[in-house]
Amino acid sequence: MGKANLEVFSETLQHIAESNRDLLVVTSDSRGSGKLVPFAQRFPDQLVEVGIAEQNLVGISAGLASAGKQVFAVSPACFLTARSLEQIKNDVTYSDNAVTVVGISAGVSYGALGSTHHSLHDYAVLRAIHNIIVCAPADNFETEEAVRQAAALNQPVYLRFGKRPMPLLRKDVPFVLGKGRVLQEGKDLAIVATGEMVHPALEAAALLNESADIEVTVISMHTVKPLDTELLIQVAATGMPILTVEEHSVYGGMGEACASFLLQEGFHNRFQVMGIPDEYTVTGSQQEIFDHYGLNGQGIMEVAQQLLGVSQEK
Repeated sequence: MGKANLEVFSETLQHIAESNRDLLVVTSDSRGSGKLVPFAQRFPDQLVEVGIAEQNLVGISAGLASAGKQVFAVSPACFLTARSLEQIKNDVTYSDNAVTVVGISAGVSYGALGSTHHSLHDYAVLRAIHNIIVCAPADNFETEEAVRQAAALNQPVYLRFGKRPMPLLRKDVPFVLGKGRVLQEGKDLAIVATGEMVHPALEAAALLNESADIEVTVISMHTVKPLDTELLIQVAATGMPILTVEEHSVYGGMGEACASFLLQEGFHNRFQVMGIPDEYTVTGSQQEIFDHYGLNGQGIMEVAQQLLGVSQEK
C-alpha cells in the first residue's frame, strides 16, 4: 500500500517549487484537505489562500497564470467543477490560461457527507469544454508523473484525486498524459478503468483468471480527455468484449467517451459501462458506496462474467 495520491501531489509540488519560484498554489480553505500544509510551511510566499470562494479561486489563478506564473488551483472537486465551472470555462480554457485545476476529495471520497459533496459529474462537464486535459491518476506513480507533466505544459489541465491511500501498481509502464497504460495483457476481455478504479479492476482480473482461466487486459485510462484512441482501436480490433469502470456517473464519463468513439469507428464489441447509476447515492463510507454499486473486485468480476456469458458458478 502506498500513500494517498494527494500526499504525493503535495510532495511533488514541493520538489518543483525548490527550483521554480514562479510555481504558485492557490487554495480555497483547502490546504489541509489538499495535504498542502507542508508546502505552505516551506514556501509561504508561494501559496495564496482565498478562503471558501471557489469562483474567486479560479479567477485569481487565471490572472496569475496570465502574468506568467505556474498555477495550481486546489479545491474540492464537487465545488470546483460546479460552482466555479463558468470561471474554468471562461477565465481558464477560453482565455487559454495555463492553470492546473486540481479537484481533491473527488468521486465519492467524502462518503457519508452525501451527494452534495460527491463529484460524479466532473468528467462529463469538463469533457464538453474545449482546451482542457482531464486526468485521474490511479496511484502514486501516475500522480507524480501527472503533476510533473502538467507543470511542464503550457495549457489548462484538470487533475482529479481521491483521499485514501492507493496501492502501488506498476512503474515499468511509462506514463504520458493522453496515453493509456496497459498494466496487463489478456486475450478474453479488456477492462478499461480510470483513477482509483484501476486497482479494483486488477483485482477483478485476478479473480476471473483464478475462477475461470479468463485472461484479461487491464488498462489505466488515466487521461479521460483526450482519450487514447489509438489504444482503444488496438483493443477493439481484437474483438474482445470491453468493460469500463469509473468512479463517476455512468452518464458522460470515460465509459461513454470510449463507447461513442468506438461505435463511430465502426466497432461493435460487446461493451459495458460500470460507474454510479443515475441516482443520488446511498449514504455510507466511500468503500461502502463502492460495495453497494459493485465497484470492487468481486462486483467487477460478476459484471465481466455477465458480459462474457460465463456462469458465475465456475
